[in-house]
Amino acid sequence: MIAERIQVIEQKIKGRARLIAVTKTKPVAMLQEAYEAGARLFGENKVQEMAEKQPQLPGDIDWHLIGHLQSNKVKYIAPFVSLIHSIDSLKLLQEVNKQALKNGRVIDCLLQIHVADEETKFGMLAEEAEALLRSETLNDLQNVRIVGLMGLATNTDDEEQIRREFRGLKQLFDKLATIQTAQVQFSELSMGMSGDYEIAVEEGSTLVRVGSAIFGAR
Repeated sequence: MIAERIQVIEQKIKGRARLIAVTKTKPVAMLQEAYEAGARLFGENKVQEMAEKQPQLPGDIDWHLIGHLQSNKVKYIAPFVSLIHSIDSLKLLQEVNKQALKNGRVIDCLLQIHVADEETKFGMLAEEAEALLRSETLNDLQNVRIVGLMGLATNTDDEEQIRREFRGLKQLFDKLATIQTAQVQFSELSMGMSGDYEIAVEEGSTLVRVGSAIFGAR
């Protein structure tokens, strides 16, 4: 069942984006099934869940932290996380850098941009993101690399609005991608979830975060 669903999604995105299987609240057995169906990128919302599941699964999985991240939790995932999607402040980035250094790693990160027409979603404004990428402070953070942006569209049935939000994020991505330093090397645009990933891919997403379309509703 899971294998069939993954196959359907892969056919729809046709290699234009990579699929992150969002595994929050799902038991390890279901994750193993997704792994056996070829999934290698797993996305978790909560640090604790990710830290518990990671040792129980194959070592070649890329773990993506896609939910809101608190500074005091970074240390639990710093040894193994592949990509953090939800950087929304310099303070958080500094903590990731500190923990990455302790683990002898460079951790790839995305800046989360607030694009949705909703107060509840986290994220930076476009101007804040640009200021961060151009800041002198960033040069001191040798153990992080900002490789792109992430955004959550408004939770709405209005596909035109969703498309507008994704398109705006892609335009910002293209603008900020012109900033190239040791710490800033844009290659990933994380947008699109179970309900809107096809629109996201059409608008230039490179990573789609799909949970319920693979594992069923929670």
